[in-house]
This record gives sequence, C-alpha cells and structure tokens, in this order.
Amino acid sequence: MKRVIAPILLMGISVGLLASSPSNANSSNLLVAQANNRNRIAQEFIASGTEPFWSVTISKKGIIYATPESRQSFPYVSPLQASGRPVDLVRVYRLRDRNNATNTLVIKKVDSCSDGMSDITYPYSAIFIRGNTVLEGCAKPNK
Repeated sequence: MKRVIAPILLMGISVGLLASSPSNANSSNLLVAQANNRNRIAQEFIASGTEPFWSVTISKKGIIYATPESRQSFPYVSPLQASGRPVDLVRVYRLRDRNNATNTLVIKKVDSCSDGMSDITYPYSAIFIRGNTVLEGCAKPNK
C-alpha cells in the first residue's frame, strides 16, 4: 500500500506545481509568441491551380495574381476570418482592381488538396473568383 501512495503523492505535487500560475515574464513571453504565430499564419501564402494555370501570392508587400499570359498586383489586405472558427481555418481576401471590381480569394484548411498534376498534397484548398470566372486550386503557406 505504501508503494502505491508515494508515487500518487509525488504525481499530485508535480501536477500542482505545473498548474500553478507562471511568472509574469513567462506569461508575457507566451503572449508574444502566440501573437507572432498569428501574424505569421495570416501573412504569407501561395495559392495556385491548373487547367487553366494561375497563382496568387500573398505577402505583406502585396498580393499578386498571375497566369502565363498576365500579372496583376493588389495592395495587401488582411483576410476576413470565419466567425467563431479558428484563425487558420478559413481566410477570405477581397481584392479591388483598377476598375473597382472585386476579386475574391478563399483559402480553406483541408485534410489534403491535390493539384491534379503532381503527387504533391497541399494543406489548403483555394478558390479565386475573378469577375465571372471561378478558378479552383490548392494553397500552402509561403515560408
């Protein structure tokens, strides 16, 4: 019986120490790390599709839509997020072009997305709506 009580007592003390509140320094470092993670998640991305070939590159410098024939730049905009969902689940970018037309890019976290031409699987699906054209593809963080 004594052999059982001692390990349980030690485990209880360990759990109590771990559950106690961290110091202010550790707590603030954790908050900074979490904020940096959120910022990193929302900034850099590459979405692309095949047949027809297209890509959208997202960075704080700007957002670039490209095809083999053309290229269009947009200023960076923060993505909209799905209400009540994790930050990294769905992001929607509304991009206005020179003619004030709205282009929409939707990136959604999925189990896997295939571009249909390679064996590469991507962690996000992508839909880009440009005028009356809907382009579908995959996306990944651009690290």
